Amino acid sequence: MGLMKSKGTAAPTSDNEDTRRRICEAAVDLIGQVGTINHDAVAARAGLSRRTVYRYFPDQTALLRGAREHVGALIGPSVRFPQSEADLLGPIEDIYTGFDVIAPIAILMRTTPHGREIRLADRERRRATYTAAAADIVKDLPAHDRKLATAMLQFLHTSAWLEMRDQWGLTGQEMAASVRWAMRTLIADLRARNGRPLEEDPEA
Repeated sequence: MGLMKSKGTAAPTSDNEDTRRRICEAAVDLIGQVGTINHDAVAARAGLSRRTVYRYFPDQTALLRGAREHVGALIGPSVRFPQSEADLLGPIEDIYTGFDVIAPIAILMRTTPHGREIRLADRERRRATYTAAAADIVKDLPAHDRKLATAMLQFLHTSAWLEMRDQWGLTGQEMAASVRWAMRTLIADLRARNGRPLEEDPEA
């Protein structure tokens, strides 16, 4: 039976959705703690059985991925792996201002062993989606340079937040303006190269 909401509010949340949310919240709560984020620790934190946690997340990778997706949902629906070239520039402000909203969690995700473990659980999927989104931009580069350029686009898209916050005290909105300019400049350079390696000046 779904959890009832008062009239005029959002649609009811199913028991399945609520249980999944509790599990993901528990995993995120454990990011800054000593010990391992595993099914036993999450079950204890969520007040659920170990069997229930395994039913929703059958292995460690699925559990960590669920935690990462929960963090993404806290930021907002536009914060997701890019599906196209347009996605590389479109949601920049939502991403960087969203990180400001969940700053304590965002910092832990980047600075603690558990946070890094959660992010690394999606490494292959992250690399595949960014490779696809940037494919047309880098298509004329030598193979290794395609990888280097795509890695930099991914870094700018989501990963510069903590350094710009710590070293420069920038807000998410300020970061977004800077990052959008840097990505536009980089993309224009990559398109102007006509296959020249990254170490060569495209205007030489």
